[in-house]
Amino acid sequence: MGGAFFSIVSSASRRFGRLSKTAAAISLLALPVMAEPVTLLAFGDSLTQGYGLDPEDGFVSQLESWLEAEGAEVEVINGGVSGDTTAGGAARIAWSLTDDIDAVIVALGGNDLLRGIDPAETHANLDTILTVIGEAGLPALLVGMEATGNFGTSYKDEFDRLYGELAEAHGVGYFPQFLQGLVELDDRAQALRDYLQDDGIHPNAEGVTLIVDRMGPAVLDLINRASGM
Repeated sequence: MGGAFFSIVSSASRRFGRLSKTAAAISLLALPVMAEPVTLLAFGDSLTQGYGLDPEDGFVSQLESWLEAEGAEVEVINGGVSGDTTAGGAARIAWSLTDDIDAVIVALGGNDLLRGIDPAETHANLDTILTVIGEAGLPALLVGMEATGNFGTSYKDEFDRLYGELAEAHGVGYFPQFLQGLVELDDRAQALRDYLQDDGIHPNAEGVTLIVDRMGPAVLDLINRASGM
């Protein structure tokens, strides 16, 4: 009887073991699928690069922190080059899109404005950048710039239009103005004095915070598109 008993117990134990493994497998299948972290390239000039600021106060670092606070799993890569124009961006976009990149913010044009570059040239360069990104199958957010009236009304009108036109043509996300978080404050002139560095061009740390707070939702939408959500 002892041998028969242990044979029965052993058989039952083996069946239980198989059932336990099956149950464990089913439980694993039932677990929610966690989204892969998104690697986001912030492709721009000194505004993106964080000119004049400690790394933790710059646009890329503050944007990454904002996105993480919203629950996004993201790494933001600093692709900002101080002094870069759209021509410079067009020359480096292809090799900037490394295999780990999932989405791209394009924020160029400020230095084109400072140099009075023909808006048609800026348009062509940004078109090249967005074409390369599109051919790589990556979603993008195009961030615009607003021209001053220094080069005349015609120049301003043409420059201000080109970002929206390109975003529509390429089917990418669009955020009208990098400095939106500053220029839409009630006292625009005072805001620019309070939240820009002494050069009157680049935001200080507090200015970057306002910029990120305003642009953040558009970037979060970009991340969701990159994640297929």
